[in-house]
Amino acid sequence: MKFQWIFLLGILFAIIVSIFAVINVDSVTVNYLFGTAEWPLILVILGSVLMGGFIVFSINIVKIYTLRRKIKQQENIIDDFESRPGVLSRMNPPS
Repeated sequence: MKFQWIFLLGILFAIIVSIFAVINVDSVTVNYLFGTAEWPLILVILGSVLMGGFIVFSINIVKIYTLRRKIKQQENIIDDFESRPGVLSRMNPPS
């Protein structure tokens, strides 16, 4: 259910950005470090949105990778404790 809400919010955001971009079709001057160019504002808006999405995606990929590595380390620690005889029984006092 959570994924559906995120998906719907993403579609809503895409529609809002698309409407905003279609309304703004004038040419604008884009200044680069090495020069300038005339581009339609719609391309500047959509390019900015795509670049922002790529940055967020990249950050999340790194975060997922580090969390998976941390989970693997924790699983190795658990496996190490489970392989030692009597360690867990000494840690949990009998009821």
